Amino acid sequence: MIRFDVITIFPEIFRGFVSESLLARGQKKKIIKIALHNLRDWTTDKHKTVDDKPYAGGPGMLLKVEPIFKAVQEIKKQLRRRIILFSPRGKKFIQADAKRLAKYSQLILICGRYEGVDERVADYVADEVISVGDYVLNGGEVAAMAVIESVSRMVPMFIAKKESAEKFDHPQYTRPEVFEVKSKKSKEKSKRKILWEVPKVLLSGDHKKIKEWREKYG
Repeated sequence: MIRFDVITIFPEIFRGFVSESLLARGQKKKIIKIALHNLRDWTTDKHKTVDDKPYAGGPGMLLKVEPIFKAVQEIKKQLRRRIILFSPRGKKFIQADAKRLAKYSQLILICGRYEGVDERVADYVADEVISVGDYVLNGGEVAAMAVIESVSRMVPMFIAKKESAEKFDHPQYTRPEVFEVKSKKSKEKSKRKILWEVPKVLLSGDHKKIKEWREKYG
């Protein structure tokens, strides 16, 4: 079993995500475990302050190192663990990373917010910094969801068919064989029929040609 511990200031964002579909089934079968932690639980002031202004000026606020450090210290339980911080400046996450991270017993996922996180979290707390793409998100929550889902698929027994776990599919089709679409152009007296058809090779029954087609377009 692999355990995901998510540190965030918005744990409610994850509620629906972790309680539906394969993730819900994986937790029920004890293949994975997902624990959500509110960073504010590790603050000491009455306002539960998790952020502050950056030194030397700059826009926005940064998440402070102290509550993140305390949270990680309390949460880390497994010897085979990996602590991950999400940041647009991190290494881009790819399928090979999902397979690599699935070998750990615990992943602690730190979700940044506002203008980011005190750099000492990246330098001294996290084992690695990950980005899920060349764009900026409001926080690390969406990135954490992507990592949870992709890593979970690499855990044995999470996906019923092993070959489906990391497959980048070729185009696929199902019934009907021909889908009829009617044109909506008002000038036409009679609506023209447009037919969207399944490639003939997939209906041929010729396994060799089907395999060649899938390799070509996969």
